[in-house]
Amino acid sequence: MPRLSDPIYLDHNAGAPMRPAVREAMIEVMGEVGNGSSVHSHGRKARGRIEDAREKVAQLCNVKTRAVTFVSGGTEANMTALAPAWQDQGVPVYLDKLFISAVEHPSVKTGGRFAVADQEVVPVTSDGLIDLGKLEELVANAEPGLISVMAANNETGVIQPVSEVGRIAREYGHFFHVDAVQAAGRLAIDLDAWQADAVTLSAHKFGGPQGIGAIVVRTTGRVPSPLMVGGGQENWRRGGTENVAAIVGFGNAAIEALEDLEQVRHFAEMKTRLEAGLQSTCSKTVIFGEQSDRLANTSCFAVPGISAETALIAFDLERVSLSSGSACSSGKVSVSHVLTAMGVDEHLARCALRVSFGWNTSEADIDRFLVLWPKIIDRLDPQARHRAA
Repeated sequence: MPRLSDPIYLDHNAGAPMRPAVREAMIEVMGEVGNGSSVHSHGRKARGRIEDAREKVAQLCNVKTRAVTFVSGGTEANMTALAPAWQDQGVPVYLDKLFISAVEHPSVKTGGRFAVADQEVVPVTSDGLIDLGKLEELVANAEPGLISVMAANNETGVIQPVSEVGRIAREYGHFFHVDAVQAAGRLAIDLDAWQADAVTLSAHKFGGPQGIGAIVVRTTGRVPSPLMVGGGQENWRRGGTENVAAIVGFGNAAIEALEDLEQVRHFAEMKTRLEAGLQSTCSKTVIFGEQSDRLANTSCFAVPGISAETALIAFDLERVSLSSGSACSSGKVSVSHVLTAMGVDEHLARCALRVSFGWNTSEADIDRFLVLWPKIIDRLDPQARHRAA
């Protein structure tokens, strides 16, 4: 059991701790030399490591190996996918518009390579779910475009009905991209079931290294135009010498993430206990997206009157790391666009905190959090637990 002085990390959605097996594999590779594009023995060994990792990431997504293209992370993967120009069975296709939900990650919210005038934002319900009726209304008579909807929200954990979005995309002749960065290791990734043309991943969200991700396509006959051009690396889909050590780490993390799917029930039990404790501590606690299916590892909540910014500082002083439900820019906490899109009042949104856990989170970590939380509330605002919402 951790000592009270031991640090506790409850911010896996921002970046999970690196898994020991991943670190060991990367250290071994870092002692080697070789460019995966070279034909000599050192180069062939590096190429073998890259292709072995590619196969492992393909297993995570239940696709063929050649469907995986390694990139520098989730943001580059999304920028690559959000392209007006695609190849469809060797034929150039130009997509007219980009349709995104109002709660997408900033790397999708900025629209990728689509002009601002060519972007349409689809509203969400108060439960954080994309308005399927509005989406269908927008795309029904539109020229072929790209629909981009995340599998699960990074702030609230709300799981989107991506299979239904995929059905709408197919019915009206649109392409479909899923940002699955938060889904890997927490949901089964199935491009066929989702009817998704592409999904995007980032290794550090499930225990791999930072700075490596992937764009995964359902068929290599339908791919977006490259973002990074240069040499013929990654089957001409992403120029630049591959980061062999990071790719190997990604592959090892992908296999362990697959195994994590067997522990989702345990994560859900921990979240249930956490949220019961939150409600017991303060009956005015609001859990965002509570009525929707959510990731088993994510809880976004608020106590009216308890500022997220001051609560985060208080937890940090206790050596507990979690996150605000809002985005931080230049050290300033601003209101979350996700909660705003859900219709959450600005004052309450500024109180939003997020706990997210993963492969190394223990029951004792949750216990410690639940011991500290009422003390922090009473320290910051002694009347908060008795004030009307």
